[in-house]
Amino acid sequence: MQSTEVQRKIIHIDMDAFFASVEQRDNPALQGKPIAVGGGGPRGVVAAASYEARKFGVFSAMPAKVARQKCPELIFVKHRFDVYKATSLIIRSIFKQYTDLVEPLSLDEAYLDVTHNKKGIPLATDIALEIKAKIQAHTGLTASAGVSVNKFLAKIASDMDKPNGLYVIKPHQAEAFIASLPIEKFYGVGKVTAAKMKSKGIFTGADLRAHPEQLLTNWFGKAGHYFFQVAQGIDNRPVVPHRPRKSVGTETTFSQDYSDAALLTEKLMELAQSVSKRLSSSGGTPKTITIKIKFANFSQITRSKTVAGGISQPEHIKSLASDLFLNVFQPTHKIRLLGISLSNFKAIKTANEQGQLTLEL
Repeated sequence: MQSTEVQRKIIHIDMDAFFASVEQRDNPALQGKPIAVGGGGPRGVVAAASYEARKFGVFSAMPAKVARQKCPELIFVKHRFDVYKATSLIIRSIFKQYTDLVEPLSLDEAYLDVTHNKKGIPLATDIALEIKAKIQAHTGLTASAGVSVNKFLAKIASDMDKPNGLYVIKPHQAEAFIASLPIEKFYGVGKVTAAKMKSKGIFTGADLRAHPEQLLTNWFGKAGHYFFQVAQGIDNRPVVPHRPRKSVGTETTFSQDYSDAALLTEKLMELAQSVSKRLSSSGGTPKTITIKIKFANFSQITRSKTVAGGISQPEHIKSLASDLFLNVFQPTHKIRLLGISLSNFKAIKTANEQGQLTLEL
């Protein structure tokens, strides 16, 4: 298990059906009803689903057509990212009342290291309860929290008692908890990896723990080391307040397929402008631009270009995106989706985490 020298108090906060809950909060007529945030057209996609919709099997990334089949009464609501972001900022301000070691993963979830918190509260569980209460009081929304000694366990814990839950995995409980955990519940194990693990007789944490690190590395590459570590309950990753941004991007699915070069280029320029705005608020400088093209037959390609000096100006983004697109465009191939992303950000140095003493959760 994790050594006492580095044992910490980590909280993972995960907002409950965040986008959908914001919509239900702001429109009382939607409360208690199955709703989906996203495009409700024949080619739309669910961005988020309320818990009422999830009971019917509606989840994010599901095509709108399939979602309607599962839940005929489903109500689609157009997203309002400006409202979600503003609400997220309120939530993060609450986190900062307790610790500066806050690592946002997205608008609706974050890790907090509260080993040495600003209010001197001894138990991380009490901090989590206070944060949940303040979030509800200031935003009208509920959050679920997981509390444990590292990020791996805290994240799994936050999903154990949703919605509006609080789940604590104490140090002496970690070994048994991991042993009984289905392999699908391990953070970082997707459907493909889970299937591969099961083909090798790995169904639970106990099964995973029984395999030596070298064998897991042979089977799963670099991820094998991670799987070996977390199976033992070891995760020394620090909570990093300023995580380097990995990418900024956007994409759009058209209401119909297009093959007109001028029209598609215009759509691409709109995406480039949108990405440029997002980049300006990120504070970073990417070196790589990638365009994504999905054709009418659902086949997909990406094309990238890396610029050593970085990409930051809107016109530079537009020029690079246009060149990449025109190099592969063929009038005979209709296009249903275009996307642009910027990645490979210039490295930002972050402070190393300090070791902590063993403390009660």
